[in-house]
Amino acid sequence: DPHTHINQLDPASHSLADLLGYHYYTELAHSAGLPREQIEQPGIDPKEKVSRLVPKLADLENTAQYSWLLEMCRVFFGFEEDRITPANWEKLYDDAAKKMAQPDWEEQVLKISKLEQVFLTNNFDEPLTGFNTQRYIPCLRTDDLVFHLMKPETRTRLAKATGIELSGAASLKQAVGKLFDHFVSKNAKACAISLPPDFEPIRIDASAADPIIRSVAAGKELSTDEQRTLSRFVFWTLAEHCADHKLPFDLMISTSASR
Repeated sequence: DPHTHINQLDPASHSLADLLGYHYYTELAHSAGLPREQIEQPGIDPKEKVSRLVPKLADLENTAQYSWLLEMCRVFFGFEEDRITPANWEKLYDDAAKKMAQPDWEEQVLKISKLEQVFLTNNFDEPLTGFNTQRYIPCLRTDDLVFHLMKPETRTRLAKATGIELSGAASLKQAVGKLFDHFVSKNAKACAISLPPDFEPIRIDASAADPIIRSVAAGKELSTDEQRTLSRFVFWTLAEHCADHKLPFDLMISTSASR
């Protein structure tokens, strides 16, 4: 499952907060006892965010993620100490900020790391324009389609992206086909989804899904069983298009997409 959460329109980090603010580190800090609201406060200054995370790093020193952080700081920012502590983090932060402000910072990272391609995570309605799709490789993320098609905003996004209003099973298949055509034309190399542990993929006939999709299009509430049937139908439709386009379907099982 090669994927990242990089913004392809602004891929390079701007401060140490962009690294420590990644969920690999924030979730470890939460598990070590740091209250979530302390570092997820709206509008928090990046340097202040790092200052709140650093004291918790001592509890994370036995993790692979901490070793990655040290290696990044040594290779990219010239950090020479063995640990990141409350006594030395500010100089590291300032040194990193100066380095990241250099106009060729993105190219430096790619050259030093020897990265040739970065695999993205893209919402189904992204235009996929304004960046090099040979370097930053799109991936069609489909959680909203499978689990949130009942929401009016999801259907509005789908209609805007494909020009197709849902009216039944056939229109949904057509809309999904349009999404795949768009993503493949932009060099997408995978489709992906996070699946809850209770999800069971089962083939659903279009005849069974059709009245449910008609109800959704009419704004009607679905029962739990109908929602489950709809999710399975959309999932299987996506899997069929993956097979047709020879794309892998990256399944992140028992994970949450709402990090």
